[in-house]
Amino acid sequence: MKFEAVKKETVMLNPREEMAERRIPSEIRVDPLTGRTARICHFMELQWEKPDFEEVVAGTDRGCPFCADKVLSITPCFPKDLVAEGRLQREDMVIFPNLAPYDGVGAVETLGARHFVPMLDLTPDLMAAAFGFALAFFKRIEGSGHPESVYHIVNWNYMPPAGSSLIHPHLQVFSSSSAPNLMRRELEASEAYRERHGTVFWEELTAVEKEAGQRYLGKLGRTHWMTTYAPIGVAGDVLAVVEDVHCTLGLEERDLADLAEGIARVIGEYDRMGIYSFNMNFFTGAERDDHFRFHLVFSPRTYFNRQLGTPDTNAMRHLFNESICMAFPEEINERLKRGFPQRP
Repeated sequence: MKFEAVKKETVMLNPREEMAERRIPSEIRVDPLTGRTARICHFMELQWEKPDFEEVVAGTDRGCPFCADKVLSITPCFPKDLVAEGRLQREDMVIFPNLAPYDGVGAVETLGARHFVPMLDLTPDLMAAAFGFALAFFKRIEGSGHPESVYHIVNWNYMPPAGSSLIHPHLQVFSSSSAPNLMRRELEASEAYRERHGTVFWEELTAVEKEAGQRYLGKLGRTHWMTTYAPIGVAGDVLAVVEDVHCTLGLEERDLADLAEGIARVIGEYDRMGIYSFNMNFFTGAERDDHFRFHLVFSPRTYFNRQLGTPDTNAMRHLFNESICMAFPEEINERLKRGFPQRP
């Protein structure tokens, strides 16, 4: 397995130090599976300032369709042949069709009645319950024989910097016969890797990263946690790979608990950096894809300029699909390791 990088160096005269020469290292890293490239630079400290959450949240509960007084009256219902009761409910969580669907079976899952849940209040129990509810929805779709029941995906946009248009925490859960772009590339590359090497890429990756230790964080149950070599996010990404599981439907209750526990640990460390928003996606194969391993990617999100609302994506990412990370993943790993004190 190759971890390729093109090392670069920028030379400039620094006006803050009487035009003394300054040399800034950077790298262009190549993802070892897909060949996707990411640019790693280091021009700022990994520390952000959190906003006044009372100011951010104030008034956003008015008219919020996910709050308890509205969610069962103004959200749509599934057709009877798919979900006979119209919506799924589990305690104070609700699953209903997405009004802005981007696939044949698309739904929204609220994480309960509480309108604003600070990042540190996303407890392992809360997240495990939410993932378990999503899995129950996916099994309902699978049991219906629906043609879209191939890939079962959870997307999470937490807070506005991550693209959430509502403060109320929710997941996007959908089943699709069409794999999203990067997931499709991973599926194809994983199959090609096994044909070429006779081994499963994800098993080799976890073994190599665990032995090297530079990006490995730890193992919870049968889930391996690590920072990614070629991240998409500006503050790095965290990858969790579940052993022996090809697809979302293969996850067990213990796996959901381990995934939730790991996310909570990662959240705690990113919170120390002043980050309060993230994206999280399930990457899944179909049941037959034994060359693939289920994994999730956690990617912290922030603003380049919070006062102006400048997002952390720009033309490089939006049009070139070239990601930029503002620190070396190995440095980010050192910050995150505090959340994984025992690393079996």
